[in-house]
Amino acid sequence: MKIPATVITGFLGAGKTTLIRHLIENAGGRRLALIINEFGDVGVDGALVKGCGDEACPDEDIIELANGCICCTVADDFLPTMQRLLDRPVPPDHIIIETSGLALPKPLVKAFQWPDIRTRATVDGVIALIDADALAAGRFAHDEAALAATRAADPTLDHDSPIEELFEDQLACADLVLLNKSDLVPADSLATLEQDLAGDIRPGVRIIRTARGQIDPAILLGLDAGVEDQIDARPSHHDDEEDHDHDDFESFIVNVGELGSPEPLLEALAETIAAHDILRVKGFLAVKDRAARLVLQAVGPRIQHHYDRPWQAQESRASRLVVIGQQGLDRAAIAAALGAQMVAA
Repeated sequence: MKIPATVITGFLGAGKTTLIRHLIENAGGRRLALIINEFGDVGVDGALVKGCGDEACPDEDIIELANGCICCTVADDFLPTMQRLLDRPVPPDHIIIETSGLALPKPLVKAFQWPDIRTRATVDGVIALIDADALAAGRFAHDEAALAATRAADPTLDHDSPIEELFEDQLACADLVLLNKSDLVPADSLATLEQDLAGDIRPGVRIIRTARGQIDPAILLGLDAGVEDQIDARPSHHDDEEDHDHDDFESFIVNVGELGSPEPLLEALAETIAAHDILRVKGFLAVKDRAARLVLQAVGPRIQHHYDRPWQAQESRASRLVVIGQQGLDRAAIAAALGAQMVAA
């Protein structure tokens, strides 16, 4: 019997890691393996999942691929990882793959057609997670007619926004769409979003409203879609491209040092995100006289933070943030505005 794999995709900050933690905590006896792919060099998502102490997904079954977008490093990173999981004496019951928010689903699904994989594993389903609050605020518009009108009015614009294309490609490949953070959006606005999204998903694909990734795992796992066998029927903006890269995006890391209080940094971060149109900021902060690390997640103008666990003895109390945006970020100005030192490109 083939081992099922669920691909969880979604734009930056949609709540994929929160959803996965919920799945691990409610595995229902399944032994799960988790492959996490991040854009950037600090393993924030993996660190948030590891150490949860759940027997359903022990730390050795949580594998991080941080060497680039998973859809671009299939042969070098993903396939060897899958083979190692499948070759284990006791393989997992289900594999969950969290893609980077910048990943295209189709190249990953096509990897399951490789001879060493297709006889032993199958893509049970592709789940697209959407940040309803951000979408309602117009952060990620996906009206192709409006884009066409914009291009017609401005001769310097001759192609779609890369964010737009990524968003649409993730929806077009999905077997199920989760409209997450729906508790932050009025019901009438949610209905409008669902109506708009219907034009970007395949017939029969359901849209389910969720809050904080809370959903019965039985709804997500066991779709039995066999996606790799009919992937060509799922359209993509990049179907005619031999390779896909992320030259439209960049990420870098800043070190902000130990903080006496997080408030000044949070205020500076809000202003910096607005001034430089930063898409995403995530990382861990060390706060003086606090034993626990402070997790920071920012999506556009929305900044969230919480203390999650004590710093471990072998860990350095370092404050590091990954900054992600479209190409052309003024890295020096961003680092200076945060009172930070840029430590990696």
